[in-house]
Formats: sequence, structure tokens, C-alpha cells
Amino acid sequence: MLLFVGLGNPGKEYAGNRHNIGFMVVEAIARRWIFSPFRKKHQGLVSEGTIGEARVALLMPQTFMNESGRSVGEAARLHKTSTGDVYVFHDELDLPAGKLRVKMGGGNAGHNGLKSISAHVGNDYRRIRLGIGHPGDKARVHGYVLSDFAKSEARWVDTLIDAIARNADYLAQGQAPAFQNRVHLTMDAAGFGDEKKDEKKEKGESV
Repeated sequence: MLLFVGLGNPGKEYAGNRHNIGFMVVEAIARRWIFSPFRKKHQGLVSEGTIGEARVALLMPQTFMNESGRSVGEAARLHKTSTGDVYVFHDELDLPAGKLRVKMGGGNAGHNGLKSISAHVGNDYRRIRLGIGHPGDKARVHGYVLSDFAKSEARWVDTLIDAIARNADYLAQGQAPAFQNRVHLTMDAAGFGDEKKDEKKEKGESV
């Protein structure tokens, strides 16, 4: 069984935070592919269903971001999911807002949720990096990620999340490049950035 993990912090006060975009994506996938209701399990909220021909468990750890690995590790062990079949959706400061990259393994770029997961299941899981932009000043990062998306950002956020959910079957089939391309095409068609320009800036990205 594949394990799709959305990262975020539990509680209504964090629901709209940039740091919680992983939760938003997993909830959208559950709606789009008609998964079972979320229930408390593995120190998180879990929903199970099918995407294409793949059996998938969706997980939103409820341990707070810095301890996400405890929940992911427990879920992976009990579902007998190998590290390579764990897909983690998370916010990414180092990507422009609305951009997406799929990456296998690699560094954690200071993301405490990823650090925790790597400590519990190893580093060779797939990361779906969801660009939220950077506030421009390292001192402002903490407040930035723990603040809600602005109303002016709502359209690209909704478009990105919907595109991910609609094309999740490509990801579940192991077709990460096709998944990434489909999402990019949707974002480009909606007028959010110049994908070719961004690709020139980011070379060597593995999928």
C-alpha cells in the first residue's frame, strides 16, 4: 500500500497556515477520489481508498510538525509500506509560490517535518515540494510559515491543490514526471508563472 502523507499542524488555529498546505492537499485527494472518512490512527488522521489501481492510505500526522516522523513511521510499519512508497506533501520556502517539484530523497533544507520523517523511516522517500515563496528575510520565516495564506493568494493555492488532486493517479502509478508536468501545465494555463523560465533556474531536480 502506498502512503501519501500531508504535513501540517493540528488544530483549527493552524488550518489556513502556509505550513499546512500538505494537509490541504491530502484532504483534497480524499474528496476527489472518494476515500473513507478520516479516523484517528497511527498518531494521526488516516483515510484509505484507491487511486487508479493503487491502494493508498492518506495520513495527516497529529503530532505537530516537528514530530511528524513518529506518526509516519508507525503507519509505514503497520501498512508494511517501504520507504520508497512513502510520498510526503510539504511546503517549500525555496520554490516560488505555486510551483511544484517531485524529488526522491535528498536534503531536508531545514524543514523540521522532513527531518523527523527521515529519522524514523530513512531518507529515501518521495517529497512533493509545494512552493509557498520566501518572505525575503530569514528572521521572518517562522512567522511567515505559521501565518495564513493571504486572500490574494487564494486562486493559485486552490488551483494548485485541485491540480494535484486531479492528477494524483499519475503519482500513484509511479509516473512522477508526468504528474509534475500535468500540474505545471494547469498552473501555466491559469496564468501562474513561466514554467520554462523556472526550469532554467532549477536544474538537476530528480524525480
